[in-house]
Parts: sequence; structure tokens; C-alpha cells
Amino acid sequence: MAGKFVQATYPSDDISRRRLPIEKFAPSIWADTFTSFSFDIQAQEKRSKAIESLKEKVREMIIAGGSNHELNEKLILIDTVERLGLAYHFKHEIEEQLESIASNLSEHNDLYTSALRFRILRQHHYLVSSSVFNKFMDQDGKFDEILSRDVKGLLSLFEASQVRIHGEDIMEEGLAFTTHHLNALAQTLDCPLQDQVKRALEHPLHRNFSRIEVRKYISFYEKDCLHNKVILELAMLDFTYLQNLYKKELCDLCRWWDNIDLMSKLTYARDRVPEIYVWSLVVYFEPKDSLSRLAVAKCTIIASIFDDMYDNYATVEEAEAFTKILERWDIDEMDRLPDYMKIVYKFILSTYEEFVCEASKRGRLFAAPYVREVIKELSRGYNNELKWFLGVQMPTLEAYNANIIITSVVFLLTTPALLGMKSATDEVFHWLLNRPKLVLAAARIGRLLDDLGSDKLHEFEARGPRRANAHGSHHVYETTRRNKARSIEQIC
Repeated sequence: MAGKFVQATYPSDDISRRRLPIEKFAPSIWADTFTSFSFDIQAQEKRSKAIESLKEKVREMIIAGGSNHELNEKLILIDTVERLGLAYHFKHEIEEQLESIASNLSEHNDLYTSALRFRILRQHHYLVSSSVFNKFMDQDGKFDEILSRDVKGLLSLFEASQVRIHGEDIMEEGLAFTTHHLNALAQTLDCPLQDQVKRALEHPLHRNFSRIEVRKYISFYEKDCLHNKVILELAMLDFTYLQNLYKKELCDLCRWWDNIDLMSKLTYARDRVPEIYVWSLVVYFEPKDSLSRLAVAKCTIIASIFDDMYDNYATVEEAEAFTKILERWDIDEMDRLPDYMKIVYKFILSTYEEFVCEASKRGRLFAAPYVREVIKELSRGYNNELKWFLGVQMPTLEAYNANIIITSVVFLLTTPALLGMKSATDEVFHWLLNRPKLVLAAARIGRLLDDLGSDKLHEFEARGPRRANAHGSHHVYETTRRNKARSIEQIC
């Protein structure tokens, strides 16, 4: 553990045995919604064949050559394919087209195309200068007001501003300019453009959950009189195919959870399996990533059980014992724990054995121990937080900053995700274990966002209302639960 602790100056024997007021979380709203799902293999195979046929037609559209004007049309095509969630079928073809688009230095005089090119190339990691927008500025260094009448251009620039980097004043100006004018124009527009503008202002494309955006964009695209029927048909078939795959995985996961039956034994813990599964979909949505999704979901369930045990039930004394025994990872030591901790301990070890079995089937047995280590690490992190909260120990800033990297759970989520990735060698796991800057930054940002929301939601849902404003937090809590429920219903 990085850093040193500053010991509390008062006796802590009583504190170490104190159990915090236990908060009862609302039960799951889903009942047997997903466990009763019946997977139609024949229908899924029929969709798969239709998808393969349509893919060839769309692939031909993407790779077709053309003039500068047609390159602009190709850019719009790529944007459409990506927004409809089809890009994973055409990764190689899209990259080839973007290389041509990036190397073509022809000027685009309209705002829509300039912003679209900027955003897509940046999202694909091309270095694109924001100076391309200088031509749209007036003499005062502001975006020309004449642009305020170009709704599609404004919307394109708004989305482009979401991929700005630190110090890009022109993109900050673009965000303010487009936000102001789109809000002013939104109620005057016809559908589906009005719906798209409202959606973008509330949930910018670059900052949102891709599968939800796919569902939304299919409905927008369907209403567009200029839509391509082949692309639309492929998008609808592909969405349904993936939706059924997700339902099957979620059904299996919920049945696995019901068979374990932890909720009848751990009354202090949350039952949020469908919500947790959707977390894994945020990053790993392709059919080939099934093992990664389920491994991440199960590890997130472990994290949730940990969080509720350390934060909502365990005494410092019990938590310290559990952390030390988990560190040794020995089932024979389980009898030294309180009964409720024996249940948690057995659940963790048995779930890990499932990971070992799956990794072995795929010739990736070397990967499983890395998952075990991040589980141990998270236990240590939560144990530290409990002691700090109760004042048994007070951390130095160095120790606190090191601990939030762990309790952000970013490493717990990324490590099991690599179990199912053939390209993730032993060296990749070592790289992750050595705390690369990229992952550290993600961990810090994730934990910061979590802490920023704690006053309204996180303290009510994850830590209980004992540190929250009950009326305001309950309203946000219920609103957020409804929003999560709608998201799950849309994609599963």
C-alpha cells in the first residue's frame, strides 16, 4: 500500500466493534423478467444469415471509390453506419476510407462537413487541428452569427466540440455558440431533426452509451425520407440479433445469481444484476465479447457485495479479519469468519473457480490469477475506506490518492475483461498491473465523477441515506432508477 497512515489519537477499541446503522436497499424491480426468457436459436440463425447477406451490400457502398464530392458523401455514410451500430462489421473498410479522407486536404466550405470530418477523424485517433474552424469566425474571434441559421451545421459542430482537448479555445467557443443557438431553435424545428437536437443537447453522442444511442438513432434514421433502405434493414436486424444475444446472456446471469441465492442470506446487500450487466455492455457490446461481458458483470457483482459489506454492515474488526483471510485465499480459513462473511468468502472463491474453468477452456489459464489479485486489492481498498471513515486511521494525502485508484474499480473491471481477449497476452496483464497512465487517468476521472454525484445519488444508493439529504436524494435516486430501467428495457 502506498503512503503511510496517521494513527488516530484516541482509543479505537470500541469503534472497531461498532456496527453502523444498516440500510435496507429497495429490492430488484425485475423479478423473473429475464430468467423467463426463451432463446429462439432458429430465429437467431435466420437473422444471422440475413445480416451476412446485407453486410456485403453495405461493404460495397463503403469501399466504392469516387471524387472529392463523393468522399464527403462517404464521410456521411461512415457516420451513419457508426451511429446505427454497424461499424464493428466494417472496421477494416472504414479505416481504409478514413485514411483517404484524412490525406485529402481539400477545403470544406460548409460547417456541417467540416465539423463532421473533424469529429470522426478525432474519434478514430487522427491528429486534426481545430484551426479548420477559423474560416467560420468573424473579426472579433467569435463564430459568425450567420451560422446560427444552419441547424445541421450547428448540430455537427456541437458534437465535434465534445472531442475537444485542453486549451482548444475555439472548440470551447464552438460549444457555447452551438448550445445557445440549438436551445433557442429546438422548439421551432420539425421532426426528426427536432428530436435529434434535443437528444444531442441532453446526451452528446461522444459522452453517451453507444447501444442506447443506436436504438435512438434507428428511430431518427427511419423517419428520414432520404434513408438507405438496405442500411436501415441491416441496422434493425443487427440490433435485434444483438438484443436477443444480450437477453440470453442476462437470462443465464440472472439464473446463476438466483441459484446462488445470496439475497436471502445477505439482507444488507443490493440486488442489481441487470443494472450491473448493462455496465459491461457499455464497453463490450460485440458478439465475440460474451466472456468479457459476463466476467466483468460477475466481478462487478463481487465489487457490489464488497461495497455493501464493508460500508453498510461489517465492523472494523470483522472487515480487518476478512481482508487478511481473503489475502491468503484459503478455503480452510473460512471458519474463522462470522457466518455472513463465510457466505461472501465462499461466493468469491467459487466465482473465481468459474473464471479459472473458462480461462482453461480457452487456453488462457495464465490470466486467471490476475483477476484474483485485483479482487484482493479491492478488498484492501474498501477496508482502508472503512477505517478512515470511522477515524480508526487517518490517511495521508498520498495514501488516500493511491486508494481511490483501487476503489474506482477500474482495474477490477479491465482485468476480467481481458480474460476473453485472445490478443491479451501475459505481457498485457503485466502492463495493466504496472499502472499505465491511461488507466490511472480513467480511474481518477471515474472516481471523481462518482464522488461528485455522491451528494445526490451515491450516498443514498451505495452508502445509505445516513449521510444524504433524504428528500432531495430520494427524488434523484428514484429518477435515476427509472432511467436505468428504461435503458435496460431499450437494449435488453
